[in-house]
Amino acid sequence: MTEKKVDVLLVGSGIMSATLASLLSELDSSLNMMMIERLPHVAAESTDAWNNAGTGHAGYCELNYTPIRADGVVEVDRALAINASFEVSLQFWSYLVEQNTLPTPKNFINTTPHLSFVWGDDNVEFLRKRYQRLKVHHLFQDMEFSDDIAQLKSWMPLMMQQRDNHQKVAATRVSYGCDVDFGALTRSLIKSLATKSNFDLNLNTEVQSLKQLSNGRWQVSLKDLTNKHTTTIDAGFVFLGAGGGALALLQKSGIPEGKGYGGFPVSGQWLVCSNPDIVGQHHSKVYGKAALGAPPMSVPHLDTRIINGKPALLFGPYAGFTTKFLKQGSYWDLLKSIKPDNIKAMLGAGWHNLDLTRYLMGEALQSHASRVETLRQFYPQAVESDWQLAHAGKRVQVIKKCDEKGGRLEFGTEIVSTQDGSMAALLGASPGASVSVQAMINVIERCFATQMKSNGWQQKMKTLVPSYGASLIDDAGLLKTIRTRTLSTLHLF
Repeated sequence: MTEKKVDVLLVGSGIMSATLASLLSELDSSLNMMMIERLPHVAAESTDAWNNAGTGHAGYCELNYTPIRADGVVEVDRALAINASFEVSLQFWSYLVEQNTLPTPKNFINTTPHLSFVWGDDNVEFLRKRYQRLKVHHLFQDMEFSDDIAQLKSWMPLMMQQRDNHQKVAATRVSYGCDVDFGALTRSLIKSLATKSNFDLNLNTEVQSLKQLSNGRWQVSLKDLTNKHTTTIDAGFVFLGAGGGALALLQKSGIPEGKGYGGFPVSGQWLVCSNPDIVGQHHSKVYGKAALGAPPMSVPHLDTRIINGKPALLFGPYAGFTTKFLKQGSYWDLLKSIKPDNIKAMLGAGWHNLDLTRYLMGEALQSHASRVETLRQFYPQAVESDWQLAHAGKRVQVIKKCDEKGGRLEFGTEIVSTQDGSMAALLGASPGASVSVQAMINVIERCFATQMKSNGWQQKMKTLVPSYGASLIDDAGLLKTIRTRTLSTLHLF
């Protein structure tokens, strides 16, 4: 057994850990950091391009971010917040491109217009109301709306071929939406970090135990899965950014802030087009409305993707029931996550979400023909033989204690941190990777509060993210300046 002392230990090599490490490295280049990953490659789980939607979630096209109230008013606060958060990501990525820390933008981000598409009188009216509510805000001032067939054929020609002319349809569009290869982005971030002498990357390595010492530091036992060698790490700060594996690690830590949390795993699948002639006819991300009873992550969309530099066309995701917390996890993950402190919440959330469970199982048991029939709502001419099923990543939705129901299932992301700031864990899913920079800034503000109060870190953060400390939701002038820079730097025209 060997021992090593580090300032920061990051568990997991996905976009969250890579972003946090990159931010901290910029804020204080002297920090000694170690990143561990249980797989032989970085960014191989939820961050891998094939395991997520690749959408730069900005609220432009995702209808689940703008629910309609019983009184007919469309709520837009969440869309505004997500849009502003995504702008934070774009700012940091722009800075890293300018510093040559990241490669040419097209290697990880590409312009892909974001559209919302609906059909039927009620849905068209909802989309019109949504557009009217968003368009007046400076964050969404460039959004377009149309129910004109000729315009829609221009925006999404593949989807309008041989569509029923009597069907009432409408769409909104933002031309500078984007597709992000989060796997490529993460690998570039980690590649840059690995050139630093005080950054250590350990693959094929997993956490055996975590124990907080009397001095507030963490003693973490690691096991090399290749040679079975054990290492003890003395870490000042630990970040659990292991995606679906974060809950189990949080439970191992024993911190009181993690008590009562549970997880509900949802799997995802895509239909992937194998016909290059069809792939070449679609150049946008088109989101529709989720089916009744579907979780937010199952909002159907037909997506142009650029994965590892090559164009692809995906439709989905089709949700499914699973007991795995990771794509390369164990079928025992769900059962092992049940503990005395969360069993009430798990049972309560399960009982009050039986319809969701039935929906997920039904989705998993669908035939190929049934999946293609759903696709035809977007692309009427779809032929079964042109599309193959591919398995996406797993998403573990957060379950929390709730006095009324015992447990509540949530579909967002949540940061759990210790009172002393020595540990933080990221749980949950959407909008996930798209708001990784804002999420990790939140971690830094909680866990490096003393340093963040210094002028040095404050000024450096404003260099990394020029809007830091201000509100893009409230300041139209600042947004204009910021967006002009990021769209230019990242070639998002």
